[in-house]
Amino acid sequence: MTSKITVVGAGTGAAYDAGVLRGADLVVGGRRHLQAAPLPERAERVVLGPLAPALDVIEEYLVGGRRVVVLASGDPGFFGIVRALAERFGPERLDVRPGVSSVAAAFARIGLPWDDAVVVSAHGRALRWAVNVCRARPKVAVLTGPGAGPAELGAALAAPAGGERTLVVASALGEPGRERVERVTPAEAAARDWGTAVNVVLCLDEARALGGVRTMAGAAPRPAGWALPEDAFAHRDSMITKFEVRALALARLGPRPGDLVWDVGAGSGSVAVECARLGAAVVAVEKTADGAARVRANAAAHGVDVAVVHGAAPEALTGLGDDPDAVFVGGGGRELPEVVAACARRARRAVVVALAALDRVPAARAALTGAGFTCDGVLLQSSRLAPLPGDVTRLAAANPVFLLWGERPTASSEGVVQ
Repeated sequence: MTSKITVVGAGTGAAYDAGVLRGADLVVGGRRHLQAAPLPERAERVVLGPLAPALDVIEEYLVGGRRVVVLASGDPGFFGIVRALAERFGPERLDVRPGVSSVAAAFARIGLPWDDAVVVSAHGRALRWAVNVCRARPKVAVLTGPGAGPAELGAALAAPAGGERTLVVASALGEPGRERVERVTPAEAAARDWGTAVNVVLCLDEARALGGVRTMAGAAPRPAGWALPEDAFAHRDSMITKFEVRALALARLGPRPGDLVWDVGAGSGSVAVECARLGAAVVAVEKTADGAARVRANAAAHGVDVAVVHGAAPEALTGLGDDPDAVFVGGGGRELPEVVAACARRARRAVVVALAALDRVPAARAALTGAGFTCDGVLLQSSRLAPLPGDVTRLAAANPVFLLWGERPTASSEGVVQ
């Protein structure tokens, strides 16, 4: 094959260049792209539906040394057809002419920079990943698709643990007389039929939408460290998950962008805050009013979003909506086995339980294995350096803690937002 494929993206409001299309033997694109472009009369047209047959036709034309043009919207290298073409024919075979992407146009319409925005595609993908990124990040652009539009996104974010967000729905961008850019609440978005002209939905925390000076595009970098010291959090009478325990708990929870994590019996919310710092959407369930307020204060102090539910588990879990990917259960009490069982019934991947009382370990383990999880655990005992008079140091033992974790055998590795 010696011929190249010219990939043309028409930016919002822009027309396809007739000069690029002149002499094309094959033009491939969506029906609306083909209808909008000045196609040569002799060119064969292929309407994009299933991708594989179209790629086969493109290969036939390239083998024959004939000229192929592929039409796309916006920037075809941004969640577009360039990836599929490069995988099949090699990037050196492509001549890409990008236009303005719908994401760039939507942010331009509302006067916001977007170098700090996270972009998630829900087109042909599970909507829950986009929803969880919207819960965790202050500025997100969601590329929509059938069954994953503004109404569905709004319904998920309007739930009690959805967080305070504004949706900006951009439709028919660049089309005179049809373009609409509307700010709505998640509940308002959920109540409407948006039709088929939606290009992109922006999900904003209005208080943080402007952002600051950036040196790297996209989401803020992951934290340089985790298992923060206890004095990084407000807490009551040392009632906080110690950093040694938190380190292993985070490793077993595996919080990541696109995940939803519950922190049940949150206390100070140290585990919830650390999961949010690592990019997950987090719901903290705390039964005391002062504890719930403390979780909110700690989240604000660390600049992360944590949805706080004031209530006692397991009853408080029934109204949380989406099933979590992972759950951390802290605290104790007679109801612990029931709480662990309730969490295990809904957790998609893992449940981690911290216990100080030896007597509660068998029941918590039975609750995990009874829900079909494989279960493992460890007794954590640590001694920290502590100063003594005379400029010497001793080892101060911390209270031992049991950490149990259950993993669902059928848990999939899918779910990372890419």
